[in-house]
Parts: sequence; C-alpha cells; structure tokens
Amino acid sequence: MAGTTPQHTDVEGVHGGVGLTALLVAAARAIETHRHDSLAQDTFAEHFVRAAPACADWPVRIEQVPDGDDNPLWGRFARYFGLRTRVLDDFLLRSVGANAPQVVLLGAGLDTRAFRLDLPSGCVIFEIDRAGVLAFKHRVLTDLSAAPKVKRVPVPVDLCEGWAGALTTAGFDPAAPSVWLAEGLLFYLPGPAETYLIDTVDRLTAAGSALAFEAKLEKDLQAYRDSPIYTATREQIGIDLLHLFDKGPRPDSAGDLTVRGWSTSTHTPFDYSRRHGRGPLPEPNDALEGNRWVFAHKPSP
Repeated sequence: MAGTTPQHTDVEGVHGGVGLTALLVAAARAIETHRHDSLAQDTFAEHFVRAAPACADWPVRIEQVPDGDDNPLWGRFARYFGLRTRVLDDFLLRSVGANAPQVVLLGAGLDTRAFRLDLPSGCVIFEIDRAGVLAFKHRVLTDLSAAPKVKRVPVPVDLCEGWAGALTTAGFDPAAPSVWLAEGLLFYLPGPAETYLIDTVDRLTAAGSALAFEAKLEKDLQAYRDSPIYTATREQIGIDLLHLFDKGPRPDSAGDLTVRGWSTSTHTPFDYSRRHGRGPLPEPNDALEGNRWVFAHKPSP
C-alpha cells in the first residue's frame, strides 16, 4: 500500500522545521491505526510518511520498532498523539452534531478529518496552513484517489500573518456557528500571534460555537530537555522540539476566553488515558507533564 505513492511528490513545507512535525504526527497516527487496541483510525497517515524522503525509514507499525512500546518516541509519544487524535475527533463530532455546520482546522497540517470522519453532509471544513504543507497533502491524497466525505476548503495562509480575511474570502460565515481545532499548534507560535489567533476566533465565532486547543504550562521547558521523549525525538529522527517551540511567555488563552464569556474546561492528557484505559500516564521527568487540552464553548444567548 505505502509503496503506491509516487516518489516525485512535492515535499515543500514538510521537509524540515515545524512542517516535519506534521510527518511525526502522521507516523504516530499510522502506528495507532494498526494497533489491535487502536483509539483512532487514519488509513491515510502512512502514505504521507512514505511520500516524504525525510521519513522514508520511519515506522508505521509498532511491530517495526525493535523495542516496541518501550521506545519513548514510537511507543509512549506516538500513543499520546493517537490519544489526542481520538479526543479531538470525539470533540469535533459532538460539537458539529450540536448544529455547527462549519469547522476550521488551524494549522491543519496532515489532518484528514474531512476524509475519515462521518460528519453531517452539510458540514464544511476549512483547513488553514502554509501553502507548501497543503500542497504536499493534496498531492498524496490525489495519488490515492481519496475523496473527502464533506466539503473541504484549503486556505493557504501563514497563521503568523493576518489570516481572517483569507478565511472569510474562502467562504467562512462568521454569523453561523462553527467548531475550531488548534491541534499541536499554539506553542510553536509567538505569544502575540497566539493572542491574535484567540482574539480572531472570538471575533469570527457566533453563539453556539466551540474551540479546542492544546497548551503547555511549563514555566521552564528546558527543565525537560533530557526527558526520554525529547531525547528520543532528537536522537532517533533529528527533531528538536524544544528548539521549535517559541521561547517567549505564553498568554493565558483559556483565561482570556473565560473573560470574554466562553465556558472553558482544561484537562491533562492523563485524564483521557485513564478514561480510555490506554495512553500515556505520568512518569518522572515527563515532557508531557505541562500539556493541557482546553475545550471552550461560546454560549448561546
């Protein structure tokens, strides 16, 4: 299957830096898909991995990892991404089912929710990311003859720039309820860009809308530099996440939304590991210790 993807695929936008982390998440989703106790299914994920030379030798099944689930990267960290996928899938399906016809994926990366989730037929998914990332995804999915289950609208724009106009020009209706996901995004952005993003979401959302995002609460990220997850990611695939994360102070986006009248709830990933009976649990020197998943709803009048 994986070998059917042509090797000429344009990899602009995913060959390095933050773009390469999209391929890391795709590999994790592929591993999760093939598990006997899978939390989330993404049959497209392994094709992204195989289409990019930078990760041609990465595993797409846990059986391809010599130390299996004991591997901090392809075991524990990949299971984290699988759990995150499942939790945000559930959030999206639940929120759209409550009559929100529009979905916005902020920093969509190699997200395939438009292709794999059973969403209402009238739903529209807007995918915002850099042009190179969206072009790579388009080429891989086209080579697979993949068809989205709902209307999908790519919006090629950098989230560090003014992106609201591009979204509304693409057909997004601020007067209709919407669901927004910012999965694995905010900690790569400078603080002011995160504040702008949250301000813009608030401005563009009607009552009855919902937002989910991931945050990191560590006061000093470098304190976890030698954690098993960050060490394994650096040494095994050459991605230094701490180099990619923005070093500046983080805004309190959950608090800002609460002040604006949104209802918010904040959870650790471990809450969902316990709920689903699988996934990462706390460890010493844990790079996941400060991770939080925030769910926000803009109440109806």
